[in-house]
Amino acid sequence: MSGKELLPIPIRLIDKFLLGIALIGGGLTLAFMVFLSAANVLVMRKIFGAPIKGAEDLLILSLVILVALAIPLGGRTGAHIEIEVFESRMSAGFEKWSMVLLRLIGGGLMFVMSWQLIHAGQKATKFGETTQQLLISYEPFYYLLAISSGLYGIVLFLDVYQRLFRGSVRLLDLGGTE
Repeated sequence: MSGKELLPIPIRLIDKFLLGIALIGGGLTLAFMVFLSAANVLVMRKIFGAPIKGAEDLLILSLVILVALAIPLGGRTGAHIEIEVFESRMSAGFEKWSMVLLRLIGGGLMFVMSWQLIHAGQKATKFGETTQQLLISYEPFYYLLAISSGLYGIVLFLDVYQRLFRGSVRLLDLGGTE
């Protein structure tokens, strides 16, 4: 397989979706976090002597958004840590099938996690799961993490597809290497 060969349409679509969400959503969230932190510390604390009420709540929720956006994209770019202690001692066939099996198990576990996050989100309001100062419900953030986990499960299953039908997994290249 040459480096220029096109990936299947579903993989190209998920790559574009993940990149767009990460760049737009992640960029806006990061800009918000920088602005809020600077306004809170430099202006409100230093000049007026009183921090913005609830700024910590907003920063924590923004961090949850950033992590949720990064999980599936990290899977497509190969950013997640893999410990390959025994890979050099495995035969090519055993390495292939162990990777397939582990990706299938991982994808299944991500779907279970997504399902459990949906249930936790449904119970969040009932049990009063909110931020400390602003009392913002965690419910939508559970749902966002559920979507993120589900997308990462799809990414793992697409890795299995690539390995079985294309011979190797071609990761999303962000242009930082070469």
